[in-house]
Amino acid sequence: MRLLIVGSMEGQVGEAGRMAMERGAQVYQVEGLDSALVHLRDGLGADLVMIDVRLDVRTLIDSLTAERISTPVVAYGIGNDTQAAVRAIRAGAREYIPLPPEPDMIAAILEAAAVETHRLVFQDPAMGAVVRLADQVAASDASVLITGESGTGKEVLARYIHRKSKRSAGRFIAVNCAAIPEGLLESELFGHEKGAFTGAVARRIGRFEEASGGTLLMDEISEMDVRLQAKLLRVIQEREIDRLGGRQPVKVNVRILATSNRDMAQAVREKTFREDLYYRLNVIRLAIPPLRERPADILHLADHFLRRFSEENCTPLRPFSAGVRARLLAHPWPGNVRELENTVHRAVLLASGPEIDDSALILADDDLSGARRDASAGSPGGTGSLVGRTVSDVERDLILDTLRHTLGNRTHAATLLGISIRTLRNKLRQYTDEGLDVPPPGLGDSPARPV
Repeated sequence: MRLLIVGSMEGQVGEAGRMAMERGAQVYQVEGLDSALVHLRDGLGADLVMIDVRLDVRTLIDSLTAERISTPVVAYGIGNDTQAAVRAIRAGAREYIPLPPEPDMIAAILEAAAVETHRLVFQDPAMGAVVRLADQVAASDASVLITGESGTGKEVLARYIHRKSKRSAGRFIAVNCAAIPEGLLESELFGHEKGAFTGAVARRIGRFEEASGGTLLMDEISEMDVRLQAKLLRVIQEREIDRLGGRQPVKVNVRILATSNRDMAQAVREKTFREDLYYRLNVIRLAIPPLRERPADILHLADHFLRRFSEENCTPLRPFSAGVRARLLAHPWPGNVRELENTVHRAVLLASGPEIDDSALILADDDLSGARRDASAGSPGGTGSLVGRTVSDVERDLILDTLRHTLGNRTHAATLLGISIRTLRNKLRQYTDEGLDVPPPGLGDSPARPV
């Protein structure tokens, strides 16, 4: 647990730092916002930032967001200053710590920041076989490729491997290759020097350097551009990176884990993923089965989420009715564990009786059937009434209707929708995987590019 204190360490703040160290935290201190950003950019990192409420809390949080540095921030100040606390929370701080510090509060803040929410929960033998293989390879430095449908828990398994490895004392850094714009991913991974490109106002340590001594997870690596794959291959081979605008290579000591929800062998055959990189990453492959193929996990996970969300929302721990348990087992769970988690969370919030009954359980099939009823009762264009429909349902119908309007021309459809062709293709691949009828590419469509 690394704690960065932004502000003076004198007096009561120093006492708070001492309490944190007594509870096992590594404490760093800087005087101002610029120094805090330098500390975080240089790869020293922090699991929690405590900032003096008299400093500009909003500017710090906005700067962290702009630079994609995901570190929670809490503010501290003298006494129970309600107005200061409100300003800090509105600026984005997670908590406000009044000084002088209370040992129990310091302990609770550190515990909340360090709490591990990625615990493996399973009971089905199919998942047990995957975990046993993960246990076997965790202690090594071998690259591991984790595959499975969206929502099966690939990142959860990656964190489990890190915790069981000899690198567990090091950092676990996750990079979502699909979520970061193509033009920024290289800088995100390898870092850059000041002035390397427009907007590079200071040197920034990349994720490889930040994870040195620990583990780097490259989430959805199959979405990485082929040109950047070549640079990644060199990093894996040479164990060194080149910052953008840098003059000297930088040695890194990182274990690489990668995930994908696609058929990687098929991607290699289609030339959208480099074969040599695939074999470098695929030293060990862990294939997580979808939830529908591990039925013993359905109720086990549902009970786990039930306890968790009941506690988090301060609601009574209501059991599932027999009918609800039967429906949970019968549902195909196309969204896997993530869908089950959201379903249970919603049921906990909607339940009002002594148990969670059918009235509180809304499954994806229920949502989709309602959406179809709305569409059939609406205008000829198929939009119908939007009330009661989810954003994802409306988005899906809009994309598919636009694609039909353009006779399958994806380039024209993306232009009309105001999204990139890459985003459109990712959405269509998702819909195909969900079993939906997606119009084939139309005449005049631009040839497919690697995504």
